[in-house]
Amino acid sequence: MSISASEKPLSKVFTSDYRFAIPAFQRSYSWHNAQMKQLIEDVMDACAVHDGPYFLGSLILVHDEHGMHQVIDGQQRLVSLSIIFSVLLTLEDDQQLNASLAGLLTEAGDKLRGIETEPRLRLREQDEEFFREYVQHGDLEALFDLRDTDIATQAQRNIQVNTRCAYDILASMADDERRQFASYLVNDVMFVIVTTDDISGAYRIFDVMNMRGMPLTPSDVFKAKVVSGISSAARTVYARYWDDIMEPMGDENARIERFFADLDLIFTRTPICESLIVDFTDHVLDKYIRKGQCIEFIDDVLRPYAICDEILRRPGESLLPREVIGLLAGLADYPYDDWKPVALWSLVHTLNNLNDPDTVVFARSGRGGARVSLHDSDRLVQILTALDRVTGIDCLNGKSELDRRTRAATIVRDLNKGMPLQRIAGFSVSGDEQRLAMLHLRGELSIDAGMRRLLLIRANEQLAGERITRPRSLNAVPIIPERVSPGSQFASWPAGACDYWAQRIGNFVLTQKAPRYLDGVDDFDARRNLIVHNVSSQRFPLTRTLRDLETITPQFLQLRQKQIIDLIAQAWHIDYEDVIIAEQQAMVEARAVGADHRSKRTSKRVSVAEVVRAGLLKPGERFVWNRPRKHETWTITVAETGFLGEDGTEYATPTAAARAVGGASVSLNVWKRESDGRALSDIWKAYRAMM
Repeated sequence: MSISASEKPLSKVFTSDYRFAIPAFQRSYSWHNAQMKQLIEDVMDACAVHDGPYFLGSLILVHDEHGMHQVIDGQQRLVSLSIIFSVLLTLEDDQQLNASLAGLLTEAGDKLRGIETEPRLRLREQDEEFFREYVQHGDLEALFDLRDTDIATQAQRNIQVNTRCAYDILASMADDERRQFASYLVNDVMFVIVTTDDISGAYRIFDVMNMRGMPLTPSDVFKAKVVSGISSAARTVYARYWDDIMEPMGDENARIERFFADLDLIFTRTPICESLIVDFTDHVLDKYIRKGQCIEFIDDVLRPYAICDEILRRPGESLLPREVIGLLAGLADYPYDDWKPVALWSLVHTLNNLNDPDTVVFARSGRGGARVSLHDSDRLVQILTALDRVTGIDCLNGKSELDRRTRAATIVRDLNKGMPLQRIAGFSVSGDEQRLAMLHLRGELSIDAGMRRLLLIRANEQLAGERITRPRSLNAVPIIPERVSPGSQFASWPAGACDYWAQRIGNFVLTQKAPRYLDGVDDFDARRNLIVHNVSSQRFPLTRTLRDLETITPQFLQLRQKQIIDLIAQAWHIDYEDVIIAEQQAMVEARAVGADHRSKRTSKRVSVAEVVRAGLLKPGERFVWNRPRKHETWTITVAETGFLGEDGTEYATPTAAARAVGGASVSLNVWKRESDGRALSDIWKAYRAMM
């Protein structure tokens, strides 16, 4: 068995030197938008600092007899990077950069050198065509147009979700900033590539690199540094004491790392640790070690903050006041935990007797002693309420991890100074931030299921006037089914109405019923009965209103949408009227200078009606799909709100029209305008560029 290892930038990885293939026995692409967002933000942060290459880990490959490089370890990163390249290509209008980006996705071929045209990366058979058509060929408009029912596998859903995520982040950047990011990504992001010709040997390498032994956690490293600074008489006692303090975190390395990263932010006001062990040692520990205060670090820092971290993990079991428990439980609803440093600081500086080993913090502690108490519960409630507001608005507006943690650092800094809450800059939300939040709430929500669930929880609790206990399983499910059969009540709605409401918050409702139980159920009565079946689901007033609803209309969803938005605006103290006035004023000013008022460019699904209103399509125009191999030609005609098929059926989206005649979801490129041969995908892309 021969083994070679080398360090290479992505510009040398995505070339004809490597023909990557995912073996059939490998798991499918499983990254979610959280991992995609983290990858992009990490590279963005490294690009901003630009103090050297960014190491992305290792690829373990088997070079087989066909010249392919079978990917044993690295599939998730290779697929995600390909998605990022495709998004950068779609957003770029410089022809030379376009050619460079396209070359990272597909080998153009060279007859003279005997190189065939082929994709750089081949996925498993189930997902290969999907990935090639939509990502590697750059047909993102068609990908964004797909409904969930158009997608065959979970890996394909992950590809669509992560492409949307990457597009929304990268489209928000200025052209120069995005090109700088692309250059850093291609030239300074590095892989260590380990190649062998033996698959069993590759797995042994993978095992050694990833599975053997138990790597030291940051806690182990910091414990060794601190305990070594304690006198020999007390060293053993405090080593055991450290272990007891950290025991609730177990061996969850991610949780331990996050805990110390939060401590670093609290003590240094630095949002992100470039290297946790080095940064925390230099910024925090060394001061205690130099002053001979290692015991004080354990007693006054580690123990209080570790206890409060456990309170944040299970607030319902703590002995805190009910209002505080409710606020902490609400913060735990968020898909991100960048609020934790502020909550940790607030608890540590509000709770009494945390240093006393006999203080009882949890109801199920099983021992006696004094109960934990608060010395300023009103201020703690005010801090947590303000924290929930800014966290919600930041998450809704898609703020990056760096932005969210920078806000947390400024809040902790000002809290340390004892400033009144109204003077703490981190707790303020600008008019532009409020306006953007309302634009998101009122439009199609390109957010994950967790955030959609949180919005509905906040709206329901605002309506109820109290915190509502969450059942163990709680989901945000759509009222309108993904696919509507001819016999469904929804089939009688105006063309495009179901499509319009599909991703809007008014169409979603909280239920204990798992989404899979509603798959294929397109009758409203049956869906309603499943949604409200569990008594736990009926705890939520906005769910309860469906219980006695006999029929549903677009007008009902419109009223429901407005009610939910109003409730969320009340919960987060968004000055709704001021936002609407500012919007109207901005539209007047835009028209005065001859510009249209548009929202920021995102991956939201584009409707036919929007493109018609923009003047890029005209009612009566015809689009043709020629299928020479099948000797078929299909024609659709543009209407005000959709496409008319040859039989008069109206389709709200081009994908729906293609699926109806072709039996499957296909590229928007298949539809060519009869008058000039322009593909629908180009028209959709032109409209998105206008947003």
